[in-house]
Amino acid sequence: MKIYVGNLPYSVRDAELEELFAPYGEVTSANVIIERETNRSKGFGFVEMPSKTDAENAIAQLNNKEINGRGLKVNEAKPREERPRRPSRY
Repeated sequence: MKIYVGNLPYSVRDAELEELFAPYGEVTSANVIIERETNRSKGFGFVEMPSKTDAENAIAQLNNKEINGRGLKVNEAKPREERPRRPSRY
């Protein structure tokens, strides 16, 4: 199950995100979304867990949990919407 994690502290990276979810079960991937131009976190990421039960437990336990003064928003990720490609700047 793919999980959306929002309102992350900007200092959190992939490894810390994985550590946050590991106590709830196996984590197959943990990715914090990074801005290409600045190499800074956008404040959200995605975690994938193979067990739906473990994922639902992690969501229940971590939603609204405070990390570095920020309340996390954790829920099942929605499928990505297809958007028209933006024209190239060049």
